[in-house]
Amino acid sequence: MKPSLPIRNSDVMTNDYVMVDGLHTVAEAIKLAISHNVSMLLVNKRHEHDEFGMVLMSDIARKVLAKDKSPERVNVYEIMIKPVFSVHADMDIRYTARLFERFGINKAPVIEAGEILGVVTYHDIVLKGMMTQA
Repeated sequence: MKPSLPIRNSDVMTNDYVMVDGLHTVAEAIKLAISHNVSMLLVNKRHEHDEFGMVLMSDIARKVLAKDKSPERVNVYEIMIKPVFSVHADMDIRYTARLFERFGINKAPVIEAGEILGVVTYHDIVLKGMMTQA
């Protein structure tokens, strides 16, 4: 019996994110999230030696709304997660799931050659990855 090929992050990833600049205000970021119907914003690098960042709607709720700050006066860079945990496009989804469990995360950008190709989540791994093996 021939072993099956592993399912890679690139096989299950989505493009359900928007890239923003760290200098955007949270209000601008929310408008972008609404207009693109996404719950994740990735923050672009400032230069080639920088790292990507990420802002989730839960980050905005905890760091802006709950602290009664004005979204028009808070910049994305003030509340983003940086550096963001990322995974390689050719990594087997089983290893991605193990990393997610170990570090308590449920989504990560998929990176290849220093560029974001997409995003992988537990949702993608289970619904797109596990069912193709069944």
